[in-house]
Amino acid sequence: MNVIEQARQAYAPTQVSIRTERSVEAQLISQITSRMRKAAFTTPSDFPALVAALHDNRRMWTTMAAGVADNDNALPKELRAQIFYLAEFTELHSQKVLRGKADATALIDINTAVLRGLNGQGAA
Repeated sequence: MNVIEQARQAYAPTQVSIRTERSVEAQLISQITSRMRKAAFTTPSDFPALVAALHDNRRMWTTMAAGVADNDNALPKELRAQIFYLAEFTELHSQKVLRGKADATALIDINTAVLRGLNGQGAA
């Protein structure tokens, strides 16, 4: 790196990314949902990629279920119960997808709805 490039970097404005928990959650859900959609609906479907995406989706929902089960969670009890139910559904439906008895559409739809809520878009 030459002196001019070093000076440019030293005096360049720094950008600090401000990320909220909500934006991090939204990004994670978006990435996992995109991977599930791509793996499930490409021709032919990419089963190993689908398995990996389903695994990550299940881990994410298990983490969310643990979070809402915590008594110190600030979310309203009804919302916590709904999230916990969705985590249970995700686990059971993922098993069906892995056995070839269902497709990933319901899981993708759930994640998309949650993503809309996190982004303040509401139900569409």
